[in-house]
Amino acid sequence: MFDDIVFPLEISRQSVAGPEFSTDVTETGGGFERRNQNWEGGRLRFNVAPGVRMRSDHETLLAFFRCRAGKARGFRFRDWTDDRSGDLGAAPAATDQLLGTGDGARQFFQLRKAYVSGEVTQRRKITRPVEDTVKVALGGIEQMAGWSVDLDTGLVSFDDPPPVDVIVTAGFQFDVPARFEIDRLEPVWLFPDAYQAPEIPIIEIRE
Repeated sequence: MFDDIVFPLEISRQSVAGPEFSTDVTETGGGFERRNQNWEGGRLRFNVAPGVRMRSDHETLLAFFRCRAGKARGFRFRDWTDDRSGDLGAAPAATDQLLGTGDGARQFFQLRKAYVSGEVTQRRKITRPVEDTVKVALGGIEQMAGWSVDLDTGLVSFDDPPPVDVIVTAGFQFDVPARFEIDRLEPVWLFPDAYQAPEIPIIEIRE
């Protein structure tokens, strides 16, 4: 189950965030290593406990946690360290990310974000774009009409297939599909109007 609701932004702004991978490392008798990468892409993990300090924070989190029934229901989460197609300090541009190349027949293109380091490129599937932030371009020219985007899948649909060899690009902001990693919430009451939580983990849902 997934609720199309954003985790409280005032709490997520203070969260600890970052991608994690799964790698098996086997060490030989001579001290050499053999590494096996289990996941092709990273999976985001968050700790929102740093954002829960005041009574109002606790009350907001408690209501959200109860309505999601702990791990049971997914939701949108804003990763303030990586929430858009281009530079964090800039508004999305229609030419930010390459989605593909037209072939005269294909009408659907998935939103993606590329991460490049050296000769390695990792492409991340974006499934939860933010409403009214998606921009699309054909051959570098922004298209003001003739397309739509599904906010639950990140799939861009064109009314007419882009012509052969025309580059399809997009710019957007996006949320992360996520869920709580716990079924039990344990905040600590310190004194009137002040609370503390040791850890409140949230994990990305793969879609």
